[in-house]
Amino acid sequence: MTMLKPLKIGDLTANIPIIQGGMGVGISLHSLAGAVAKAGGVGLISTAQIGFQDPDFLKAPMEANMRAIRAEFEKARQIAPKGILGFNIMVATRNYAQYVKEAVKAGADIIVSGAGLPVSLPEFVEGAKTKIAPIVSTAKSASVICKLWDRKYKRIPDLVVIEGPLAGGHLGFSREDLSKYGADTADVPDTYNQSAYDEEIRGIMKVISQFAEKYGKHIPVAIAGGIYTHEDVMHAMDLGADAVQVATRFVTTEECDAPMAYKQAYIDAKKEDIVITQSPVGMPGRAIRNAFLDKITECKARGEKAKITHCYQCLEHCNPADIPYCITKALSNAAEGKLSEALLFCGSNAYRCDRIETVDAVMRDLAGI
Repeated sequence: MTMLKPLKIGDLTANIPIIQGGMGVGISLHSLAGAVAKAGGVGLISTAQIGFQDPDFLKAPMEANMRAIRAEFEKARQIAPKGILGFNIMVATRNYAQYVKEAVKAGADIIVSGAGLPVSLPEFVEGAKTKIAPIVSTAKSASVICKLWDRKYKRIPDLVVIEGPLAGGHLGFSREDLSKYGADTADVPDTYNQSAYDEEIRGIMKVISQFAEKYGKHIPVAIAGGIYTHEDVMHAMDLGADAVQVATRFVTTEECDAPMAYKQAYIDAKKEDIVITQSPVGMPGRAIRNAFLDKITECKARGEKAKITHCYQCLEHCNPADIPYCITKALSNAAEGKLSEALLFCGSNAYRCDRIETVDAVMRDLAGI
């Protein structure tokens, strides 16, 4: 059996301290989250345009998303009746508060929130049993969120996710920071300065421990970004983590909600295909270079902008007149297998995916069972 200790988040216990990271649009829905929760970990459903398959999504995306939150959670709960299930909700989401409240009503055990600091999250879950976990990448951001929640809500996070520069999708780092850590090159495994970010992790943990001491209770920490093997898990534990959050490794599983074409793109990807791109959200993001990204790069070089024919009202700070492309359309294309017109978010280790596995096999491998 694994030597890893169960993850305790208040009154919740995950027998295997592995949290499956949220991936949208449509990559981590009920099937993946349910399978991870059933296997003893924490399964997260991404709310990012979660209703993209709803017939009414085009004309009423908000209503479609609200329906899908309830439907996806119910289906995940059927897979894992006693497992820990929750949602990943981006702070950058338009109508963020409604998404959180709907997730709470659906019965979420936990909400993990990043792509910005979830400064008002506690008020949206007030009176509920739902646990809340901010995603931070620096000691400064950890200090800001803990101080604010302490002062305004007289509470602390139930869990903190530390997401490093090797993560997939939107990153909590500037391009300069990514360069500083050697996380934006064509050979990240060789250039990444692990020890430098380990120092940042220690700084974050110091901040968290100060607030845990003030409240007289432990705040569990999960390390995310670049976790792919059991050795990576043990490195995180050696740094003092209580858990890890993993996303990329779960994409190439039978249970992942992504279409086979999406999974095959991970399997086919080479190390040099994984690049940093600028998202319309305004953040750097990590993705697989493909025809779509090449076209966006060429258009940018010519000073051209995409013609946005429809706004899905997905992001709080998005002006269709200023963006290079619609991120909802690009990500939903990925979830539908239309790869030539798709943004394929991934973590730095996506090139290591070489076969389709089961969630149970991945969980056992990561845990060293």
